[in-house]
Amino acid sequence: MTLLAIATCVPLIAGTNAPAQTVSSENPNDAIPDAMPFDIPYGEPIKIETAKKVAMAAAAEAQKHGNWKMCISIVNPSGDLIYFERMDDAQLASISISQHKARVAAKYRRPTLALETNMAKGAFFSYQATLDDIVASRGGNPLVVGGKLIGAIGVSGGTGSQDDVVSKAGVSALNAALD
Repeated sequence: MTLLAIATCVPLIAGTNAPAQTVSSENPNDAIPDAMPFDIPYGEPIKIETAKKVAMAAAAEAQKHGNWKMCISIVNPSGDLIYFERMDDAQLASISISQHKARVAAKYRRPTLALETNMAKGAFFSYQATLDDIVASRGGNPLVVGGKLIGAIGVSGGTGSQDDVVSKAGVSALNAALD
């Protein structure tokens, strides 16, 4: 019996001819960039009339696509709500999600897509889930005028890609709104 057990286990212990998997221990977060990423200086907070125009442009983009029902939030640089619009029949969960995306884009001075992209890279970026008030879902984008952050837009209601298209339409309309 013992001999049979040894005969069975030896091949298992010796392994197979399959190559061993190696896990890279090189953490991409250890690289030290020369410049500070996402170092956008703060500007004068977005005004309500400008925020309405940005939201209207975003809503127009959603309507262009037929049945996209979105919630659109505009916040100031500290992430406080300036303007909100909910399109007819947009899901109720998207109210707070759009505000969260806008708040994160403003407070972290970067598109929420950047956080989503990092999280998808794996374990070395999972620490982002522990950061305060984070959302790693596209659809939140900073609003920048003259190189300064004046606020952010957050959109929710569709897929992440749909949310981002609508959000970017609001960003694109920002400069036209200021003319």
